[in-house]
Amino acid sequence: MQTVGIRDLQKNPAIFTKPLENNEFVMITKRGKPLGVATSFEDDILRQGFLESLVLIAFKKGDISFSQLSKSLKLTKTETMKLLNTLNIPITDYKLKEDLKGIESFLK
Repeated sequence: MQTVGIRDLQKNPAIFTKPLENNEFVMITKRGKPLGVATSFEDDILRQGFLESLVLIAFKKGDISFSQLSKSLKLTKTETMKLLNTLNIPITDYKLKEDLKGIESFLK
């Protein structure tokens, strides 16, 4: 694993290229203290949980759709709904007050 200081990274961002192309981790440090780790998208660590975590976070924030989530997780929509239920992540997000106003307007 290569270690790169944050200042070195600011001066030469290309120092990430070679290690990441070789599927190596790169530890980023600030004043000698570990700050983070960079890894390539081809790394097994991504295939075993990290990528799934990222797409679930994106779904919770509303950045990706339910269909995009299912495709990213390589699950059927039913399997995705079961997973979201297990993780206590709502499939839809709506405001009940707004729905009630719409129903009241419809009934008038």
